[in-house]
Amino acid sequence: MLVQSLRLAIESLQSLIDITKIDIEDIKVAAHDKLFSRVRSKDELIKQFESYKRMIDTQISNMANNNPEADLVEILSSEERELLNQMRDKLNELKDANKHYAKIVVAVSSFYNSMLESFVPKTMQEHGGSYAANAIKQASFVEVKA
Repeated sequence: MLVQSLRLAIESLQSLIDITKIDIEDIKVAAHDKLFSRVRSKDELIKQFESYKRMIDTQISNMANNNPEADLVEILSSEERELLNQMRDKLNELKDANKHYAKIVVAVSSFYNSMLESFVPKTMQEHGGSYAANAIKQASFVEVKA
């Protein structure tokens, strides 16, 4: 039972890693619709993993309670220990992929925010609430000649 839960958890993690890698490639080419279309499936995979993780925790806890004098290494089979190590490795791989994705998201967000700032004047709130304080930036990319 524990072996099956571990395998399912690892599969969920691998699917999340694969989707995150696809997301990284799509954000690089501004395929935002594709990114947004995968949000629901990623949420479902996260819920699946959390469910498998709870089952794993319960199963290991039950094993430990049934063998209170034994060490966890003694309770778990070599296959179970190996699968726990694989799950830890997959979690670390997902963490690294998410860090890479987050860096790209922050860079893209900063780019769009700076671009928006150059096109749209600051809001009233940022200038003390006075209409007179709203300085309209001149667009440097537009030149009008009469």
